[in-house]
Parts: sequence; C-alpha cells; structure tokens
Amino acid sequence: MYENILVETHGPVGLVKLNRPKQLNALNTATLRELARAIGAFEQDEAIGAMVITGNERAFAAGADVAEFQQTSLSDLMRGLRADQYETLRKVRKPLIAAVSGFAYGGGCELAMICDLIVASDTARFAQPEINLGIIPGGGGTQRLTRQVGKYLAMEVILAGRVLSAWEALQHGLVNRVVPVELYLEEALELAQTIASRAPLAARLAKDAVNRAQDMSLENGLGLERSNFLIAFGSEDKQEGTTAFVEKRKPVWKGQ
Repeated sequence: MYENILVETHGPVGLVKLNRPKQLNALNTATLRELARAIGAFEQDEAIGAMVITGNERAFAAGADVAEFQQTSLSDLMRGLRADQYETLRKVRKPLIAAVSGFAYGGGCELAMICDLIVASDTARFAQPEINLGIIPGGGGTQRLTRQVGKYLAMEVILAGRVLSAWEALQHGLVNRVVPVELYLEEALELAQTIASRAPLAARLAKDAVNRAQDMSLENGLGLERSNFLIAFGSEDKQEGTTAFVEKRKPVWKGQ
C-alpha cells in the first residue's frame, strides 16, 4: 500500500516507520500523504489505542525534501497540500508518540513536535535550519518550538541554526525522556502500550484539554477541562473504571 513508509501493529499500538533511508527520511509530499493516511487508518481502528511515528537510528527525518522544494512553485504551496497533511496529523484524537533518533531537522523537528510525547535516543538532534535555504519553518516550527523552549532559545535555533542535543532537548522540555539508541523504539512502544491500556475516551478528552491549554486563558482552559470531565464522568468507561476499582480487578474499557 505504501512506498515511503512501513506500517506495523503491536497489539493496541500502531507503528509507522518513515522509510526513505537514502534521503535520511526527508519529508516529500508523497511521504506526508502516506503518513497522514496511515495514521488516519489507525485513528479509525477501534483496536488501536495509541500510535508511534519513527524513522531509523540515523534519522527520524532530516527535514523537507530539498530537491522537491526546488521544483515547487509558490502556487503549489498556496494550494496547501503539505499543510493539509500536517493539519491531519495535528487533529488526530488518539495519543501520538514520536520515537526520535538521529536527525530531526526542519520538517522532521516539526513532525516530532506535532506528536503528544517524544521519546529520544541519546543520538537525537533537533534543529530548524530553514534559514540556510532562504526560508523559515512552515510546518509550525516557529510556534511550537517557541511554546516548548521559550522565545530566546527558539530564536537561536531558528535564526542562528543552533542544533539541540537530546539532553538539551530534555533540559528545555522538548522531549519526555532520553534513552540509549538501542532502546529508543522499544521505550516508545512500551509507553504507547501503557497509554493504550487506559480508558480510550478519557485519553482522548485529556489529550484535547492539555493541547488546548497552551492556546487558552486559565479561565477558559478550566472551563474546557470541566466540560471534558463531565463527558468522561457520564461515560460507560467511568462506571466500569470505578466498579473495577471497588471490585479490585482490571477494568475492561469500551471507549463509550
């Protein structure tokens, strides 16, 4: 079905591997389209509770495909084909984890930041080097990086081309954890398995509340949290979860 990605399932976890090793997994339009389609299929699969996006040990994704960019016109970009794929990924309701090793540059860094959690290998490197091509980040880099690491470090990364090591990314809150390179994918899959074992409706509602917290005042955010809490409280999963707790057994979630 796919030319640029590999798709696997690990129990309740869907895994998508970028698979353009000769191009260091550079993100051309076809790859983004396939990625969005695969993640969308996992989103619709009731058996899948969480998803992982990864590349290989050498590169998560080394940015956009510059050769394609060279041939891309302004009118092509104005049609929003690449932006549509990023937006599809941004709107995914199930938890999404990036397992990052090696280069996460440009669009690769932006792709990782779209995800809800990032597990990095100790060889991971994060950068937004678009200024070297005479452009700026166009997949959310100026906005998400600034929100995660602050204005001044974001300015240095975007304007001066500073590359953040995995440990610097951890220090500044850009990743959740750093593990040895031989364990990074296993660690991400284990984290995804843990999340997928939780109540699926509650996980989606919690993800929604946390993601929107950055864009709201505290008052509005608390209102959203309250609304999502009431939805979860009225669910069958809430009844199952509280009953299982009292009966000292594992809950059986239905996502309803």
